[in-house]
Amino acid sequence: MRAIFGLVLIVGMALAGAAVYLIQQHMARTEALLQKEREFNAKAGKLVEVFVFTKPLKYGDALTEADVQLIYWPEKALPPTIFRDKAVLFPENAPGPRYIMRPTEAFEPVLASRLTEPGQLANLTAKLQPGQRAFAIRVGVASGVSAFVKPDDFVDIYWTGSVRGTDGEVTRLIENSVQIIAVDSKIDEGQMTGNTVARSVTVAVSPEQVARLTQAQSSGKLSLSLVGANAAAIEGQVEVNTRSMLGIVEEEAAPAPQAERVCTIKSRKGGELIETVIPCTD
Repeated sequence: MRAIFGLVLIVGMALAGAAVYLIQQHMARTEALLQKEREFNAKAGKLVEVFVFTKPLKYGDALTEADVQLIYWPEKALPPTIFRDKAVLFPENAPGPRYIMRPTEAFEPVLASRLTEPGQLANLTAKLQPGQRAFAIRVGVASGVSAFVKPDDFVDIYWTGSVRGTDGEVTRLIENSVQIIAVDSKIDEGQMTGNTVARSVTVAVSPEQVARLTQAQSSGKLSLSLVGANAAAIEGQVEVNTRSMLGIVEEEAAPAPQAERVCTIKSRKGGELIETVIPCTD
């Protein structure tokens, strides 16, 4: 009997030891996972809820509450125009829904640049900043980029025409990095096709630029040049004429030789006037 009791005691102690060991191993793994989670949270920072699109939407679609959902996003990586408050995205007593300004993808952040204001249609005026005007420029195959420009591209505008007092025509950069907001009747890149050849582009400019472009378009020919995304601003005047294009330098005419100066003095001798050459003193 005592032998059985001792055997049971030994087995019980062994099981207890194994249980303690397993618990310690589990706690160690749990602590390691918690430590990894703490390190991840420290790198990611605080997570906050933001709105994202639940499905792809096309230009001109009306935005509904079913088209968005909340997900967690690192607070330190939030775009400045992202929507976080439902009352801001869907305000009460709004005159109408918001409309999609650019095609979107599922789970893309809902940014103000993708939407119109509540009740505002997705038309050309929605793309103009305060103080800007829309101005249409006639383009064609000869313009250089008619088959490549798309809405939201930036272009430099060059004028070519005759200037009084110069030989031949002159080409001058008149506007730098102007944003295109429409190509023909299309105001969104998603409406463009690969073989679209533009006949006109509409740019967003100030009233002063409208006057300058109107004068330029009526007095000469306009050409467009695509601007890279990270292109530096152009400083100074850019102008080329036929002579500078060909590297022709006008030679300055040699100065005419000056006649040697002669100094004389006049005297009267008897009834005769005599003129005598003397050294010049000044």
